Amino acid sequence: MHIRLIAVGDRQPAWVDEACAAYSARFPREWKFRVEAVGTARRGRNDSSGAAREDEGRRILARIGAVERVVLLDEQGSQLRSRQLAGRLVDWQAEGRDLCFVIGGPDGVAAACRERADFVWSLSNLTLPHGLARVLFVEQMYRAWTLSTGHPYHRD
Repeated sequence: MHIRLIAVGDRQPAWVDEACAAYSARFPREWKFRVEAVGTARRGRNDSSGAAREDEGRRILARIGAVERVVLLDEQGSQLRSRQLAGRLVDWQAEGRDLCFVIGGPDGVAAACRERADFVWSLSNLTLPHGLARVLFVEQMYRAWTLSTGHPYHRD
């Protein structure tokens, strides 16, 4: 199974890239994990038209395969405890479909991306900077894998 993270924003601070690399290096080989950055669309100073969000949405959707399970990370989604995420990940793996997680841009995601999502997951009730959301995502994926395999990383 392949797991991808498609995230808007191609320039992250070094600490974000380093933390993501540190956690994803621990992922099992069969996940074939990778991050694909989608460039942030240009926005005018007072542009509230949503054109940038729609442009980012088109570019995100162009990268998603027809049979992939899509999980949108969005503050309006369902929150999961770590053990719940581990259970879902086991179920998703059993389906045999590749997984694609999506983090939208500064203005969220286009409606078409939300409609394409099979599940909308909220990492927190808090609004998170995109870099921190990436780091939290990879850490929680690692934690979910350790829970599903009995590794002692997670402690209740």
